[in-house]
Amino acid sequence: MRPGTVTQPFELPHFYSPHPARLNPHLEAAREHSKKWARDMEMLEGSGIWTERDLDAHDYALLCSYTHPDAPEPALSLVTDWYVWVFFFDDHFLEKFKRTLDREGGKEYLDRLPLFMPMDLSTPVPEPTNPVEAGLADLWARTVPDMSVEWRARFAESTENLLNESLWELSNIHINRVPNPVEYIEMRRKVGGAPWSAGLVEYATGAEVPAAVAGSRPLRVLKDTFSDAVHLRNDLFSYQRETEEEGELSNGVLVLETFLHCTTQEAADAVNDLITSRLQQFEDTVLTELPALFVEQGLDPHACADVLAYAKGLQDWQSGGHEWHLRSSRYMNGSGAAAGASPAAHPAAVSSSALSGPAASSSGLPWSPFAFSGLGTSAADLKTVLATAVTQRLRRHTHIPYQKVGPSQLPSFVMPFTTTLSPHLDLARRNVVTWAHRMGLLRPQPGVPFSDVWDEDALVRFDFALCAAGLHPDADTEQLDLGTQWLTWGTYADDYYPAVFGRTRDLAGAKVCTARLSALMPLDPVTPTPAPEPGPSSSPAALEPACALEHALADLWARTTRPMSPDARRAFRTAIESMTSSWLWELDNQAQHRIPDPVDYIEMRRSTFGSELTMSLSRIGHGRQVPPEIYRTGPMRSLENAAADYACLLNDVFSYQKEIEYEGEVHNGILVVQNFFHCDYPTALAIIHDLMTSRMSEFQHVAAHQLPVLYDDFRLSAEARAALDGYVKELENWLAGILTWHRECRRYREADLRHGPGSVQRLMGPTGLGTSAARLVRSAVSVG
Repeated sequence: MRPGTVTQPFELPHFYSPHPARLNPHLEAAREHSKKWARDMEMLEGSGIWTERDLDAHDYALLCSYTHPDAPEPALSLVTDWYVWVFFFDDHFLEKFKRTLDREGGKEYLDRLPLFMPMDLSTPVPEPTNPVEAGLADLWARTVPDMSVEWRARFAESTENLLNESLWELSNIHINRVPNPVEYIEMRRKVGGAPWSAGLVEYATGAEVPAAVAGSRPLRVLKDTFSDAVHLRNDLFSYQRETEEEGELSNGVLVLETFLHCTTQEAADAVNDLITSRLQQFEDTVLTELPALFVEQGLDPHACADVLAYAKGLQDWQSGGHEWHLRSSRYMNGSGAAAGASPAAHPAAVSSSALSGPAASSSGLPWSPFAFSGLGTSAADLKTVLATAVTQRLRRHTHIPYQKVGPSQLPSFVMPFTTTLSPHLDLARRNVVTWAHRMGLLRPQPGVPFSDVWDEDALVRFDFALCAAGLHPDADTEQLDLGTQWLTWGTYADDYYPAVFGRTRDLAGAKVCTARLSALMPLDPVTPTPAPEPGPSSSPAALEPACALEHALADLWARTTRPMSPDARRAFRTAIESMTSSWLWELDNQAQHRIPDPVDYIEMRRSTFGSELTMSLSRIGHGRQVPPEIYRTGPMRSLENAAADYACLLNDVFSYQKEIEYEGEVHNGILVVQNFFHCDYPTALAIIHDLMTSRMSEFQHVAAHQLPVLYDDFRLSAEARAALDGYVKELENWLAGILTWHRECRRYREADLRHGPGSVQRLMGPTGLGTSAARLVRSAVSVG
């Protein structure tokens, strides 16, 4: 830090920046253009927000010239105008509504802005009443003629998310509440605007993502990892301004400082570790998932090149955004660590090495989760960045499976809701055994190695009827049978995939199986669905179930969806496909012996656990009273995600020994935390338990404070309000019932693990990087 500067609350860590920033040669033209545009839109003197001096100091043209180094001059100028607009909006909303805590006025202000983004430019827009509206109308009209309708819809949605989630931040300030880490990462993607920036990368690079793959997991992961790294980096640089000047509570450093009960420096180092992890996830996705996606979707060379150019554009944005943060007077950087260098100089002359020396990390925590703090560094210490980044990456691939961990330790769970069981429980217990035998789930499948997943004794011990009876205590006998059998099928399939496809590393077979499962869920229950062939095409022949897994799904699908509306049927199939496709992600990680990073794990865990499936079953009765867009709102997603995370992590706590010791799994929240923070089992368990408690608090907070506001915002009828209140009650039953089932079933107890399903997997022995020693130990134990 330079002499005379304001004391900073922490030393900036060493960032993982493997790709050098480059500067667009049209910087000065963009500066000149954007200043004139901001003045024309009345954003400068007289606005009460900015002066020309403010705009010069922020230097958004420098930001865009670093983040879009290859954009031609017209595109760079237009993109720069967009960034001037979005930062002006942020400061304008802060001054007019955040500082005054005027939520009602802020909502009216935000509700008008989508009117300035029509899909069809011939649609008239209102007369602008402020610089934000005027700027948005101008930018939209200049941008969308060059882009497809699909891009317009995606970009309009990300813009609306960016604008509307400002209300979420305003609500948190109003109640003096710091969000928990999971909630924060999710909401920051929208209010932070990086998904919005990703849309502009498509425009600036002239490489629009093909609509066929825009919603796929690899493209979503690219956008999410890009967003998380951008936002968390911004949080490090803006911590001082946001916490000391703006009273902001939505900052990643503050979130971890509060959640982990650590010092500001330790929290900053942990945020930087997470940035490194997200950037490495981005790299892994480009190298391992995009090639497979191209083949599966049959993309032509031009479409493949567009996706890769888009990925490169996101990469350029990361490097350039970091460089700009080092210079802008808007942020904490030692008053601009590189301010002394000419921003138009060659990039090598103004690299991150302008930072003053590596900052030391001093963790005071006894379990030292930040032992690898400072992962990544500036160009000042390339040796350190390579060594530490490689260490973290290798650690994710060198876990030794099948280690003895002992019985799973169970903390005192926070559960404010009580379990009520259906009176039809005993009948459902008998019926599910009969149904499972009829479907063939309790015997090996002909010609399918390792398919003897369960027997009747295992099914009885697992007691899925108990779980269904707690989840749906008011269900009649038919509904309870359906719920029990869906839980049975979902858990059987979850065990079947690693047994049949995981042991043999048969990822291709797993993909074919997953495609067949989708084909067994027709949206039109009368018309047979064609059977898919490997690859992008499909066969015209009708698909007939070929194994127990398929027979059971076909049976359940027909019984469940027959009375559904087409929209409800489509949503329900999407929920099931989300679960089955997530198992492919698990198999891929298992094949690479890769422990996922915490953010990727939590978000995928909701699908692998089947949360969306069981919640969709709860929604079925509410479709007619509740507008479907209600379920897509931020508060409803927060409510469901909080419940899902609590249940998923609860399962991880109970299944830790089963998965780590008996199955050699890498997908367990406790293991993910152990690996990321480099800590022991009790410490990781404490972190997971704290996160569960935090997610339960979030669930209760949303239900008590955010849903009533949502009801008013949408002017819901009394019938719709009652339906949603009923849905909240069902989620409470869902949470309480899942805990009761985990405590009373016999799927996770050590005595049952020794002789039940899973023990055979243990004998298979570990595979993957770093497992040779474990195989030797296993052999010695077997001989002895």
